[in-house]
Amino acid sequence: MINANMLTELNRQVNAELWSGYLYLSMSYDMDNKGYEGIASWFAAQAAEEFEHATRFMKFIGEMDGKVNLMPIEEVRQEWNSPKDAFEDALMHEKVVTGKIYKLMDMAIEQKDYATQSMLKWFVDEQVEEEETPRRILEKLKKIENHPAALLALDKQLGKREDD
Repeated sequence: MINANMLTELNRQVNAELWSGYLYLSMSYDMDNKGYEGIASWFAAQAAEEFEHATRFMKFIGEMDGKVNLMPIEEVRQEWNSPKDAFEDALMHEKVVTGKIYKLMDMAIEQKDYATQSMLKWFVDEQVEEEETPRRILEKLKKIENHPAALLALDKQLGKREDD
């Protein structure tokens, strides 16, 4: 059985993961509206990944005989000035998520909750990739600057995203 405080925090993380999915869906539709179909596809795949993360947390809560508490999801931003702006937001957001995962891990360690620590280890590792990917895309976007042909080539490349 899971500690009540840990259960509350895990349910908050479910909400945060679902909110992340909404954020990436919003980015996807905004980029699609701006004509960046590949970038839109990349963000849609990212949204699906965030929903999978929420599901992973919910499954764990159930396995620990806890109750999933789905809370309202706050509104997300709807528009970005450019793909660079969207990826800057994505990177900043992933850094916030990393902080939330670390806080959960600290709590699990403090409570000697070994099962939760084991589950969270996957998320700690995952967040390395979650930050690295938008950071690398941002590096490319900074090199491109205002070269439309290069941006379209990157858009095409991102549209070919293959999930692991």
